[in-house]
Amino acid sequence: MANGDIWRFGATELAALTRKGDLSAEEVIQDALERMHQVNPDLNAVVEDLGADALERASALDQARRDGAPIGPLHGVPVTIKVNVDQKGHATTNGVTALKHMIAPDDAPVVANLQNAGAIVIGRTNTPEFSFRADTDNPLYGRTHNPWGGHISPGGSSGGAGAAVMAGIGALGHGNDIGGSLRFPAAANGAVTVKPGLGRVPAWNPSQKVERGMLAQSMSVQGLLSRTAKDLHLSMPCLIAPDLRDPFHVPMPWRGAEPDGPIKVAFTKNTFGYALHPEVDKALDTARDALIDAGYHVKEIDPPDVFECGRVGYRALMGEVLTLMKCDIEAAGSQTIQDIFEVYFQEFSPIVGDDLIRALAQRSHYAREWSLFMQDYPLVLSPFLPQPFFKPDRDTEGAEGVHEVLGCAVYSYAMNFLGLPAASVPARLAELPNGPQPINIQIAARCWREDMAVDAAAAVEERVGQMAPILWDRMGVLA
Repeated sequence: MANGDIWRFGATELAALTRKGDLSAEEVIQDALERMHQVNPDLNAVVEDLGADALERASALDQARRDGAPIGPLHGVPVTIKVNVDQKGHATTNGVTALKHMIAPDDAPVVANLQNAGAIVIGRTNTPEFSFRADTDNPLYGRTHNPWGGHISPGGSSGGAGAAVMAGIGALGHGNDIGGSLRFPAAANGAVTVKPGLGRVPAWNPSQKVERGMLAQSMSVQGLLSRTAKDLHLSMPCLIAPDLRDPFHVPMPWRGAEPDGPIKVAFTKNTFGYALHPEVDKALDTARDALIDAGYHVKEIDPPDVFECGRVGYRALMGEVLTLMKCDIEAAGSQTIQDIFEVYFQEFSPIVGDDLIRALAQRSHYAREWSLFMQDYPLVLSPFLPQPFFKPDRDTEGAEGVHEVLGCAVYSYAMNFLGLPAASVPARLAELPNGPQPINIQIAARCWREDMAVDAAAAVEERVGQMAPILWDRMGVLA
């Protein structure tokens, strides 16, 4: 492929080409930067351009390869890092103006692991204030736009990462997820991701002054957005490499034991009273049929009560936020984010005091129910959202807006409370009155089996195809 088109390759293809020497890391990065400079001005997905550092690192990696040094599995692959994670020498702003000068003293484990694998960071991506919206806008950097068009939010809080990777800015985008912040932007932009389970990816910010709350520790995870499932199989083993700075990281291999016989999948369309849009219904049917054709045994059956579990979990998280973060939000947050949090507290009445302790105790009950269910059904295919993805700033439109954005997203934040992995993959491209948009579904997996969720996502992708080439053609028309 000629220069000018290298950015179209995924991480798997790029790593193979650079490791063999068919492409130099410098060629790859130069092309990635040119793509970034071409499309990012309209997207505002990357808010810090690290092109000079990236080219210097690419040159060093090329020299190391010529010298016969060992090369990593992500050799020369361009990636982006979200601005709420420490990268040495750069500000960890978390989308907050007051933090724009908080320079990280060292790399977070995810940054170190990606770079140790040979990846090259080309830029840092946008996030909403405090990384606590399902949309991406803030007073420091401004709004990120969805490459599919202005009719769709880019999602959040890893909205910059999702928009960037799908627009061709880097082959992988780092993000994190406390209630859906990997899966929301995946669904918004048509990317593929897997929210890792509890303890799977080491996490810590060297710049932090105090430890995070227990629910933030147990619900928040680090991950990657990609354009294909196979790129997750290549990159996630790098991301889960141990780091002693996270004392609760579980050092397990990416691949688990092969199952005996066909894998049973629980299939549900239960949306707990929320209207299921016909396009989401069709996407679920397509995903089900793809799994059946791939040899999975799919049965329509509801898993344990995800609605009660999800609501209790998010109300407990809001109780922790109210206790530990409210002062910071009031002191450093914009009026917009303060207003949104006030509605969050209405939608998810915070559980505090003795009741919070009881809710935390109840978490093991929900997790046990799911663990027992998943002995028979290691995978659960479900909606992610019951409706197509919402418009920008929908969560600023009072209780109705927040209810549409987060209130109905129980399949999202329930997985964080349970600590289970969950993949998101597009299963349909809907032609809606406002314009085309991808429809993603969710595939949850039993504990420690992210690989099974990604395998199932790959089967869906095999049937549906990738969204990125369709998007790039559309972006060309729009340009």
